[in-house]
Amino acid sequence: MVPMWMFPLALACGNSFVLKPPALAPTAAVRLAELLKEAGLPDGVFNVVHCSNEDAEQLYTDPRIAAVSFVGSSGVAEYIYKTASAHGKRVQAFGAAKNHAIVMPDADLDATVNAIMGGAFGSAGERCMALPVVVAVGDETADKLIARLKPLVEALKVGPGCMRGQEENEMGPVVSDTHQKKVLGYIDKGESEGQNWWSMAANCACRVTTRATMSAAPCSITSPRR
Repeated sequence: MVPMWMFPLALACGNSFVLKPPALAPTAAVRLAELLKEAGLPDGVFNVVHCSNEDAEQLYTDPRIAAVSFVGSSGVAEYIYKTASAHGKRVQAFGAAKNHAIVMPDADLDATVNAIMGGAFGSAGERCMALPVVVAVGDETADKLIARLKPLVEALKVGPGCMRGQEENEMGPVVSDTHQKKVLGYIDKGESEGQNWWSMAANCACRVTTRATMSAAPCSITSPRR
């Protein structure tokens, strides 16, 4: 989805475009290039480059590239901004978003809970505009929210979604073993800090990758007065 914010404007303004997709999820970019070629875009206008992060350094320094746009983690965004701008490029670097929902005491909680569930868990929570934080205002608002959220979270279907017959699963596997450990680390950290947690996780073996993966939909619930 992220390149859709970038390449249409670049192409419409008469530029060629180089897309470097994430190494762990490259196939959507290839399909995008195929569709653009099918639509009649000349060769060399939209380009997909698969490479390591180290090899991508050339994209930030090559004098033939006039501008760089990036969406990802804050640390990488800062590095790309400093490197590319030091080489005279226009840079758009979006670091990791931390979107918040503020729930007031007079909110319609049923409608609010539905919106929170969609924002937090839609697309398995993997969207850039996902909702990781809810701020409940008032002494009783958080408790009322938790009472409504908990059964909905527990009802989410966890499991692989890459095969036919698995379409009803709502929380699919995380992208890598490294990310799995990161998610579990957040849960362990929250528990060690005395937060109240509920979480669900299911180890599953995806038949496509033949590698053990894991789905988790953790919710950290802390008192609004802390």
